[in-house]
Amino acid sequence: MAELKIGKITLGSCQTNCYFVYKEGSKKVLFFDPADRGDMLYQKLTDAGFTIEAILLTHGHFDHIWGVERLKELTGAKVYAFEEEKELCMDPGMNISAAAGRACSIKPDELLSDGQKVTIGEITFRAIATPGHTKGSGCFYFEEDKILISGDTLFQESVGRTDFPTGSMSTLVRSIKDKLMVLPEEVKVYPGHGESTTIGYEKEYNPFL
Repeated sequence: MAELKIGKITLGSCQTNCYFVYKEGSKKVLFFDPADRGDMLYQKLTDAGFTIEAILLTHGHFDHIWGVERLKELTGAKVYAFEEEKELCMDPGMNISAAAGRACSIKPDELLSDGQKVTIGEITFRAIATPGHTKGSGCFYFEEDKILISGDTLFQESVGRTDFPTGSMSTLVRSIKDKLMVLPEEVKVYPGHGESTTIGYEKEYNPFL
């Protein structure tokens, strides 16, 4: 079976990590958290021969969703988010986009539930709801390839901030301990900001856990 590949593009004032996942030998990708420049992301991937099959959101903060509308317009791809995040995605006050100077409202096409197994094209993942950074924050787990896209839930030696609307530190820590730290230690974690890490490393060195 073809190995899963992951690419990263870091964009914007918040240095948001945008990821695209595809099977080795394929040019069809799932795109995660398109930061603030949908046009540029589309052009960059198109120039490399990739086709975007779906746009997936770990959560609805401005620095992860500003590029969604344009990327969807250019690709026709559906937008996926966790069901508890719909309100925040659609509310420019709650998702901080209005305060950041570029009000943005995104309506997801598909809402994901905790533990849901999803197959898009050739790629299958499990949606893991990890509330705390926001009420509807979540992660995407590719079990066979031991890859976790963690958004702003879990960072290298840190966790997401919880002082924005719907955030809760106690909920976030509980989510990480109950949902993520039970995964195999060799799982590679790709966060919304900063460098990648592993579940095993965070178990040992993350001071929040």
